[in-house]
Formats: sequence, C-alpha cells, structure tokens
Amino acid sequence: MTFRPNPCEPLAPPGYALLSLPAEIDFCNAADLLPRVLAVADAHAGRLRVLVLDLTGTEFMDTQGARLIGDVACHLRDRNARVRVAAAPHGVPRRVLELTGLRRDVPVYDSPAEALRP
Repeated sequence: MTFRPNPCEPLAPPGYALLSLPAEIDFCNAADLLPRVLAVADAHAGRLRVLVLDLTGTEFMDTQGARLIGDVACHLRDRNARVRVAAAPHGVPRRVLELTGLRRDVPVYDSPAEALRP
C-alpha cells in the first residue's frame, strides 16, 4: 500500500490531512495498516487537528477495520487531534461502523470533501 497524493482528491485545509485506505481492510492487513496510519499522523504532529480516513474506495471491511479506526482515534485524542471518516452511504465500511457503535465516537461523512470541511 502506498500513500500517494491523488490529484482528484480535494485539497486539505491547514491542520487537516486526508489518507485513503485500501480496498479491503480485514484481519490480514489491519495490523500492518495501524503503524502506517499513525506514522502519517505523527508526521504532521503539532499541526494536525483532523485526520480524515477515506474509506470511499474500501469495498470490504470487517471488525478489524473498525478497531483500526478506533485505535487511530485514541492515538489522535492523546495529541489533541480528531479523526473523521469518509465512507460511501450504502457501503460495507459504513455498515460496520454502525454495527460496532464506533460511529457514535467518530464522525462519518459521505465524501472526503465533506469530511474536510472545517
């Protein structure tokens, strides 16, 4: 997995970072994703107020994906930052976030552009 800027993605305002996650997040890759996501967050340390995790391209996610997002949220909370999620309205990731109850703690938006609004 690489974290390359996508010219079609909206530009993040100051203090915001956008990170697109892979098409599948499950027990096979969630443990490897966590240090990568935290490294991106830590690279913006001191300047980061909101990290937007883009799941709009994620077609499958199990509870390990929800755990990943929860762990990132806890990590950022300790650094006075927050996490937001962009997920397709009728996609599997959004449903997993609803079923696990994580959506109560992490705001979920329909698109990255909405999640990046201050």
